[in-house]
Amino acid sequence: MMRYFPFIFLLTLIYLLLTANFEWLNIFTGVLIAMVLTWLLRPRLKTPSWRRVPAAILALIQYVGILVLDIINGGIIVARSVWSKKIDIDPAIVAIPSGCDSEFATALSAHAISVSPGELMVELDEDGVMYTHVLDVTHSSEYKEQAQQMRRELLSKIIK
Repeated sequence: MMRYFPFIFLLTLIYLLLTANFEWLNIFTGVLIAMVLTWLLRPRLKTPSWRRVPAAILALIQYVGILVLDIINGGIIVARSVWSKKIDIDPAIVAIPSGCDSEFATALSAHAISVSPGELMVELDEDGVMYTHVLDVTHSSEYKEQAQQMRRELLSKIIK
């Protein structure tokens, strides 16, 4: 169980940050929950390749920056649509192939789509195709492949 200590520590820290309660009983509860989750999930632990850490950190910074810009840009587009006298939208559901190597990367990619205003991931099928509701299909058809390729490349650098 000691080899899982970093995982247990991380889960406990997340639990404490979510509960915002740092009393001893709550810390004990967080450690207990983290240990039970670790025992149930049995995460695969791999030794990190320290040579790729700088590239992963740079990719993470780029990913978060692009995500923030997408959220801001999407918010502006949605606000413009709401405030204009004529609502000029063409809603649809589009299929976006994930193309990611891991389920975790696919989940992060789906999350990035869902937090962007004007887009919502509706379903994910077994083949990794994300069905996404968009407010303007003409705008998203040009953008979806390029954005997913960028997410896929950055996530592969971060997660590897």
